[in-house]
Amino acid sequence: MITKAVIPAAGFGTRFLPQTKAIPKEMLPIVDKPVIQYVVEELVDAGIKDIIMVTGYHKRTIEDHFDIPNYDLVENLKLGGAKKAPLLKELEKISKLANFVYVRQKGPYGNGTPLLNVRHVIGNEPFIYAWSDDFIVAKPSRFKQLLSAYEKYHCTCLGSIRVSKDEDYSRYGFAGGKAIEPGILDVDKIIEKPGKDKAPSDLANVSGFIFTPEIFDYLAKAQAQLSPGQELWYNDALKLMLNDKKRILAVEIKGGKYYDTGNKLDYLKTVIEFALKRDDLGAEFKAYLHGLETAD
Repeated sequence: MITKAVIPAAGFGTRFLPQTKAIPKEMLPIVDKPVIQYVVEELVDAGIKDIIMVTGYHKRTIEDHFDIPNYDLVENLKLGGAKKAPLLKELEKISKLANFVYVRQKGPYGNGTPLLNVRHVIGNEPFIYAWSDDFIVAKPSRFKQLLSAYEKYHCTCLGSIRVSKDEDYSRYGFAGGKAIEPGILDVDKIIEKPGKDKAPSDLANVSGFIFTPEIFDYLAKAQAQLSPGQELWYNDALKLMLNDKKRILAVEIKGGKYYDTGNKLDYLKTVIEFALKRDDLGAEFKAYLHGLETAD
């Protein structure tokens, strides 16, 4: 049973400067809940108990968010009586979601480095690797779908979505291979941002993965092959695994919608969509947006 997950959260979020000068991009709100909390809640719902976040010196806000609420805030909410009681209950719930471990990132740039940083915490266990600024809303959830595939095949599983826009083929990595059941490929190649003409399939690898512990040895091997100044990517390790005939599956996340909050436009789209779904805001917000349209 997989009970551990790793979330890399050490980036500077330069696309959102100057906002992210002091506030981590992972803490940008989707209405009133930070992006990273959506990821954490989905992990917990899938049975994850231990969440290891790989952070930098400028990410203390994330640690504070998942810590117990501070005394002054608690007292202020208590003074609000019954009206503020639900807020206090919600804040206390956040700190009890999981066992949180924080590791400072050290090493070359690239999304493979956070994995090497947590090797001593993960040990010899399979685990989930999830980004901190994107997610998929699906039923069952993406992590439950990945776990289901892992429980059947017991190998590395790459969360994937089917793309239809030409520009998506230049945004994501794509897996190619033989379909062993609907929506699952036995991967024989991985190509980063291939463009539509060179893509091996329409399955883009995004948003969440299950790695077996053998990933660590292959990452160390990939790091040893780096030239000075080169970046370390998890795909470097996956390609070495494929060379050694290690099994990797691309698992299509079905019945869901992918949300990427890592760029300004998609972040704004996500905020608007989630606000419109809210019982307490949706109707009034929709009327406001309609008013803007008619005013134009």
